Formats: sequence, C-alpha cells, structure tokens
Amino acid sequence: MQDFWNQRFSGDDYAYGIEPNNYFRQNIDTLRVGSLLLPGEGEGRNAVYAAKQGWDVTAVDFSVAAQVKANQLAVDHNVEINYILKSLDEAELEEESFDAAAIIYLQLEQDKIERLFEKVFKSLKPGGTIIFECFSEKQLGKASGGPKTIARLYTVSQIRKLFEPAKVSYLQEEEIGLKEGEYRTGKAMVIRALAKKL
Repeated sequence: MQDFWNQRFSGDDYAYGIEPNNYFRQNIDTLRVGSLLLPGEGEGRNAVYAAKQGWDVTAVDFSVAAQVKANQLAVDHNVEINYILKSLDEAELEEESFDAAAIIYLQLEQDKIERLFEKVFKSLKPGGTIIFECFSEKQLGKASGGPKTIARLYTVSQIRKLFEPAKVSYLQEEEIGLKEGEYRTGKAMVIRALAKKL
C-alpha cells in the first residue's frame, strides 16, 4: 500500500486538492485552538488549514511523496506543521498530549483501524475531541472515490464500536457531494462522527 500512495501523491497536482475536508473544517472551527493529531494526513490540506487557524499540528503518514507536498503547502501558506514520516503502527505518540484528533478517509482493514483508534484515544487528553469521516460500505462501486474492496469500508455499527471509549455527540451515515481533487468527486456514501474522550 505504501507504493500505491507514493504513486498517488507523486503528481504535480494535489490528489485531493488543497482545501480542507468540509466536515473537518466545520468542526475544527468550533473548537478551542490547541494541539491536533492528524493520522494518515497525506498531502497536508487539513494540517495546513488547522495551522493557519493557530493549531499546533502533528501529521502522520508513511508516504514520502505526501510529506514533500505537505511541507511545500505549509511553506506556501507560511505555517509550520510537524510531519512524522512513519506508518501509523510505528509512530510513537505521547499519551494524553493532544487536544483533538481528526481521522479523515483512512482506508484500513478492521484490525488496523482498531489498533489506530486505541493509539489515538491514548494520545488524547481527557475531554479531547475526535473528528471522523470515512466511506461507508454503501460506497462500494461508486465512481466518487474510496476503496475498491469491502474490507476497507465501514458500517455504522463498526464505527460505533470503535468509539465505545468516548462520548459520541454525532454518528450518522450520509450521502454527500464530494469535490476533493481528481480522485474524490461526486455523490458519496460516508459515515461521520464527532466524539470526546471520557
């Protein structure tokens, strides 16, 4: 998968654009500025947006091509981000060190996303917020983006289980219109969640 993502991010254009994800932007704008964790951040569009609002941003991704473009985007916008070039399994995150985390369109098998959520919850301070958006199983076969295998798509019940250690204020499957670069455009079925660590 690392080779796939390096190839996806190696073009001159930003694969998913340079504007932040809408659900991320809507929610991060309501929070008090602090430290933010972005696992699987890719080319940096959400990281740079948050940094421009004053957040201390730590991004994690294993794609060298993505890191290069994220750092360039940060330079273009005169902000700094801390970009950890490691897989999500390998990245070391200090416990109770982040005020918020956003997991946006990560494409992981069930066992890997369970391990990621465990790590993210440990890294959040008590009361820390998680912003989450992923593709639903109902996205399979649609041309608007997302994994081509059911193993990397999710159901509401799966996501609800991942959020069991948290107080969930929002969890819905929705059809939305996507316009995020070349690879993510059109009507899509997604699951969105918002929660706080207890």
